[in-house]
Amino acid sequence: MDPIEEFKKEVESNIKNQGLDKTLLTDTKNFIASSIKSKYSYNFTWMGRPIIQYPQDMIAMQELIWDIKPDLIIETGIAHGGSLIFYASILELIGKGEVVGIDIDIREHNRKEIEAHPMAKRIKMIQGSSIDSDTVEKVKGLANGKKTVLVALDSNHTHDHVLQELKLYAGLTSIGSYCVVFDTVVEDLPKGMYGNNRPWDTGNNPKTAVFEFLKTNSDFVIDKRIDNKILISVAPDGYLKRIK
Repeated sequence: MDPIEEFKKEVESNIKNQGLDKTLLTDTKNFIASSIKSKYSYNFTWMGRPIIQYPQDMIAMQELIWDIKPDLIIETGIAHGGSLIFYASILELIGKGEVVGIDIDIREHNRKEIEAHPMAKRIKMIQGSSIDSDTVEKVKGLANGKKTVLVALDSNHTHDHVLQELKLYAGLTSIGSYCVVFDTVVEDLPKGMYGNNRPWDTGNNPKTAVFEFLKTNSDFVIDKRIDNKILISVAPDGYLKRIK
């Protein structure tokens, strides 16, 4: 057997077995719950900007971007801009594509840092609610004519907001690409973990929105292979592949 293909088969076997390993899955769940309490995801930067993501999800997104080679990446939720920089840097290596980031409040100090960054040449930002009609029209205008589009939803994490984002933006995802819904992990955490600081909780979060969306949309499927591969993720059941 070709050694490259042999390695690929070994990896696929590893991934499958990880998804069946109850001890490993329990250990993973415990780590995620503890690490969220400690704000573990706040510890990382990409090319100098805070990214507020788990490294495992970053690697998963890198793999998707490299394989799909999108002409456009749409991201709702900007924060410090680390993920915009991250996506733009992978597109820079590929040699094509741009990122559009949407946020209801792009803070001036973050905007200045993003605009001054070497990867800014591949980034556009839109300030406004991701579900506002004017914002949606602007994004659709940027997506017009783009052959390959990847979508990442990471703004307000309430059920209603994410479900509306899915209805508005998932359709822009090209066939074979992904609409990735972040922070679905909220559904898997102990109820009340976020206290009164956030409007989302168990029963009202991105994962409940994903499940509701998929009830009436057969164009997407959850890619469980990614979940089984990375294990530690804020987006379990959130990697939605468009199949038709």
